Amino acid sequence: MSEAILAALRGIEHERAVRVLFAIESGSRAWGFASPDSDFDVRFVYVHPLDWYLRITAGDDQITRLLPGDLDVVGWELRKALRLFGSSNVAMLEHLGSSIVYRDDGVLLPQLRALVPAFFNAIAAAHHYLGLATRMHQEHLAGSEVNLKKLFYVLRPLAACRWIECHQTMPPTGFADVVAGIELSPQQRAWLDELWQQKVAAGEAQRAPLAADRRAWIDAWLQQSRDRARSLPHGGGDAAVLDRLLARYARA
Repeated sequence: MSEAILAALRGIEHERAVRVLFAIESGSRAWGFASPDSDFDVRFVYVHPLDWYLRITAGDDQITRLLPGDLDVVGWELRKALRLFGSSNVAMLEHLGSSIVYRDDGVLLPQLRALVPAFFNAIAAAHHYLGLATRMHQEHLAGSEVNLKKLFYVLRPLAACRWIECHQTMPPTGFADVVAGIELSPQQRAWLDELWQQKVAAGEAQRAPLAADRRAWIDAWLQQSRDRARSLPHGGGDAAVLDRLLARYARA
């Protein structure tokens, strides 16, 4: 699959006359709990030649390809990616934290990773994860049995919220790394490990019972995260740093 992904990126570069700066895996594979039938969610950042940036009419800033083999490929133009980064967009920051890297020019990705602490906005990120956990909780945790994938779509953002509460930094992209760095009881860790093993061995539609005590724990965790998010700090870096990055690549 890696060769298919690299071939797809080369095809996009040729077809759209762009240069891919880095490409990573996102979603459940990057989070570390992909099912055997999970698709591949490739995300990349690309740059146009200089003349594209000198037009008065803005061009498309995203490239999307749905390819055979459950391959979902989405790219953001560099200026768009830097705007998202500058606003502490959580999706962009998670992409930067992915451990699965398909392409890397060796410059932009490490530079942006180094800048994450300066631009990270703790309260904005916490509210992003809270919104995700709340929506998934309302839509998918109503019955006595729940879809394992959707259950992790509640647990992952809750774990991220707790990381932010404890460290006031961007959580790691890998779920296991987040769980290792937050406060949980031995019983809670054992249950999460049990769920993780079920999830990675099961199909995307696999369901499992959700006991009343575990549901109560999740409900209390969600409310506690709401309460604690109010006291988190704002953040924001110097946009001029990102302007210089854009100018460097647009001239290349």
